[in-house]
Amino acid sequence: MSDRLSKLLKGFESHISIPWPSAVSADERTIFLVYNKEDELKLRARVGEFEQASTQHGHPWKLLDLTTSFETWMAEQDYKETYFEDPEYLTGLYGDFADELVESLKQQFIHDQDQNEVIALLGCGTLFGFASVSGLVEAVANNVKGRLVVFFPGEVHNNNFQLLDAKDGWGYHATAISATA
Repeated sequence: MSDRLSKLLKGFESHISIPWPSAVSADERTIFLVYNKEDELKLRARVGEFEQASTQHGHPWKLLDLTTSFETWMAEQDYKETYFEDPEYLTGLYGDFADELVESLKQQFIHDQDQNEVIALLGCGTLFGFASVSGLVEAVANNVKGRLVVFFPGEVHNNNFQLLDAKDGWGYHATAISATA
């Protein structure tokens, strides 16, 4: 288990296996699994191992994949052809996309979750340039009773998260488990 993703999996399993305190904030219930962007395809091939680690320790797993969320949303837009001709018109709608994505995600778990469940977000990198991952995580985390696990292609330094190669990051007080740690 010397490769980065095996280390990430081992760190996740170690963290998910400890008893969960019940009275914690949404930030404290959020776990970022930080990995190198170059490992995206390998990680996707191994997501089942993270699910297995979670369920093995009594935590049901629900995976929410964001990968095609923008394309799906765009396909539903009445004026999509106009946006393709003049993409700058679309920029003002990114907030609508983000809001609708949050609502869509919440509908997938909010009614049938329990405090032992893991809600996992995969595909955060596909939001780059369209929606704020920090805003999405904060909005979703407030509705998760168990733990929110965010597969995060980027870096973390002193709780400052940077998605992909972004120049700016944001501070967030989640637990960060890194493949490079």
